[in-house]
Amino acid sequence: MTTSTRDTPPEGTGTTGTRRGSGTPEDRAGGDGRLRRAVTVLLTERVVLLGALLAVLLVWMKVLDSGGYLLAPYDLTYLASALETMVPLCILGLAELLVMVSGRGGIDLSVGAMVSLTGMAFGYTVSEWGWSPLMAVPATLAAGALLGAVNGFLVARLGFPALIATLATYYAYSSLSLVSSGNRPISTAPVRELHDLTSRVPLPGLPALPMQVFTFLLPCAVLVWLLVNRSTFGRKLYGVGTNDVAARFANVPVVSVRLRAFMLSGLLSAVVAIVTVGQFASARPDAGTVGNGMALPAITIAVLGGVAITGGIGRVGGVVVAALLVAWLNAGILLAFEGSQGSRTQLLALGVLLVCSALLNSVTARRLGGGR
Repeated sequence: MTTSTRDTPPEGTGTTGTRRGSGTPEDRAGGDGRLRRAVTVLLTERVVLLGALLAVLLVWMKVLDSGGYLLAPYDLTYLASALETMVPLCILGLAELLVMVSGRGGIDLSVGAMVSLTGMAFGYTVSEWGWSPLMAVPATLAAGALLGAVNGFLVARLGFPALIATLATYYAYSSLSLVSSGNRPISTAPVRELHDLTSRVPLPGLPALPMQVFTFLLPCAVLVWLLVNRSTFGRKLYGVGTNDVAARFANVPVVSVRLRAFMLSGLLSAVVAIVTVGQFASARPDAGTVGNGMALPAITIAVLGGVAITGGIGRVGGVVVAALLVAWLNAGILLAFEGSQGSRTQLLALGVLLVCSALLNSVTARRLGGGR
């Protein structure tokens, strides 16, 4: 009796008729699914992606440091000192998060000008009026909220495009800060004593960290996180940013929500003003607008952190990690290039980061929207 060839497995196969090592279609589908899920996590979970990029940056800079390609050591002490530049930009990135999440192209170009103007107000209250910091700080925060309310009134109540409204107030606030002191900084003894607000905190076994990380940055990050994730205002903010028409039908006060978002942006700008006065030991009328200003880096950090310019999308964690990435990248660039080449390369790096982050946000939106 002969055996049918159909009953004999082909050479080089198992009993199921599949080639060894190729796996079943279900296994291959499972592997592809895991890969797609990993890619989706990298795109949608911006903190994961930024954390990976941060690790790559640190490893790459360490390789350059070991090879002697840097002007100075890229070590923990240097990274700790770089946090001084991270603190104001991260807080302003959180301010941009609030207005961008509110939707309708929400963006605040005036944050740097508000830093300058409220910083001058802080300097005057301490230096000219003799107020103690305990009185001057709340007054400065109130001034920032008032300046932000002007932006909110123009955008939310009068319907001006946020880009035009905040550009106009940028010019107005910058001019007022320059005129208020005759373009001269305030550096009297009471103002110089405010440098203690930004002294360094020694840590056991670690480099000393700037005090403003603990006294300003962490409280602001926690409060903004609680506001957007654990409050009724936060739910309304994301709802308005996602679809303000549907929010109106749901009886959400759209105008009030957007107005408060811009007020909070002004409040956070005033916090940055207090930090910068302490860092410089003087109130400078161009503190937030000198050079390329603080607004554009803050917007870059917000977009890099996953905040969508169209509104309704953005997380505090993404903004914080993005600010850390930008600060340590800029610090590494300064060590890799001599003289003014470092600052010019920083601008190029920020531009590349902004384009790449905008592309990532576009890809993420398409994936979340089912490929539309």
